[in-house]
Amino acid sequence: MVRAMADDTFTVVRSTTINAPPARVYNEIADFHRWPRWSPWEDLDPHMQRSYSGPESGRGATYNWSGNRRAGQGQMQIVEASEPSRISIDLRFDRPFSSRNGIDFTIEPSGPGSRVVWSMTGKRTLITKLMGMFKSMDAMVGPDFERGLDRLKTTTEAPTG
Repeated sequence: MVRAMADDTFTVVRSTTINAPPARVYNEIADFHRWPRWSPWEDLDPHMQRSYSGPESGRGATYNWSGNRRAGQGQMQIVEASEPSRISIDLRFDRPFSSRNGIDFTIEPSGPGSRVVWSMTGKRTLITKLMGMFKSMDAMVGPDFERGLDRLKTTTEAPTG
């Protein structure tokens, strides 16, 4: 689903239900060290360089990566964390092109599990407008969100031990 907020912005949203309590889902998302287990972009470069700074998880936690052309280079920083219901991330790409987007995860109780909503909002730059002539941001990023949510579901629903 894509929401047209204005011609100069875009929003991509995907959601799923996970058979795990909100706190468990929150912990997977709020700790960047856990993202390699479920993030849809972690497999783009087996030699990707990663570094972490700030707190282990939650507000202020920072993740930097640098990889091949497909993985690119950038940084994510958690700018808001309200356990166990919301995580907001400032996402910055340095290459293959420069961009800055906001990522939000909301986690709500749903029956015995959790409903997770993953959204990204950003400014439609000249580059994204040109790319949008061939494929919308929703079509480019949405399938990645779906794959990531499926992997998050598998990881989070797995028995702990």
